[in-house]
Amino acid sequence: MEIGFIGLGIMGAAMVANLLKAGRSVTVHDIRHEAAASALAAGAGWAASPAEIANRCDTIFTCLPDLDAIETVAFGSEGLLSEVRPGAAWFEMSTNSTDLAGRLNRAFAEKGAHMLDAPISGGAAGAVTRRLVVWVGGDKPSFERCKPALDAMADRVTHVGGSGAGLVTKLVHNCASQTIQAAIAEVFVMGVKAGAEPVALWQAIRQGSIGRRRTFDGMIDEFLPGTYDHPSAALRIVHKDMMVATGLARELGVPMRLANLALADLVEAMNRGWSERDARAVMLLPQERAGVEIAGDPQQIQAVLDSDPPAPTDTRRGR
Repeated sequence: MEIGFIGLGIMGAAMVANLLKAGRSVTVHDIRHEAAASALAAGAGWAASPAEIANRCDTIFTCLPDLDAIETVAFGSEGLLSEVRPGAAWFEMSTNSTDLAGRLNRAFAEKGAHMLDAPISGGAAGAVTRRLVVWVGGDKPSFERCKPALDAMADRVTHVGGSGAGLVTKLVHNCASQTIQAAIAEVFVMGVKAGAEPVALWQAIRQGSIGRRRTFDGMIDEFLPGTYDHPSAALRIVHKDMMVATGLARELGVPMRLANLALADLVEAMNRGWSERDARAVMLLPQERAGVEIAGDPQQIQAVLDSDPPAPTDTRRGR
């Protein structure tokens, strides 16, 4: 199986590295040739364009930053559609829109090929350690043929249903994540303003009924220590995902009161110029509103984790 991979950002580069470690033959492309340096050094081949990838590969993966990039890679003058082979399978692993995914699926079907929406979740650390989930929607025989390659990049690979099903799963997941995060940040700020010491408060709520389900463990990587400038996921990416999710809800006539409040904070954070900071930088806003600054001691945080470990399935810290 000759695999093509387009988009060698933080996530894509790590997934390609895992494909190569698994002994797969991989040809890569990125608009920035320098982004491919580590992949090429590890044995990947280089293609000058998406069209060249499509000409050489029957299994194609893309991990792209936004909808414009997806359209260009697919429909551009040197895009995948210009050279795609009949029977080829393209797995688009970004957070797409259902409208664009439908158009791509139909366009590839006209060429006798298959476009499958295959968004991922697990963050940069999960991409490195292969602790990722891939939710796939689309042609099931193509999924089954290519599952060994998917398994080389992720430890949880699921065919959810027909075209668009994987994307809808990712939108539901990310929308819930941002909405829950907004609520946690708000109530935690209240606790700190009321006089609680941040790490002690966090340690205590982990022992409550929802804390024992590890609801609060997502706080430890940026929010609790107060470090937002080494992003595992840039705020602009999460903002895009929430725009897509709430846009789909409007199309379907589904009220999304809480999700739209979470989106409003993301928009404000973008307007502050925080687009390249970690996505959790949005959790600074309730701190500002309350006049509170949260920056717990990393050693104290680790001591809590040593005495009461995170869930083994945690993509960042699980064992």
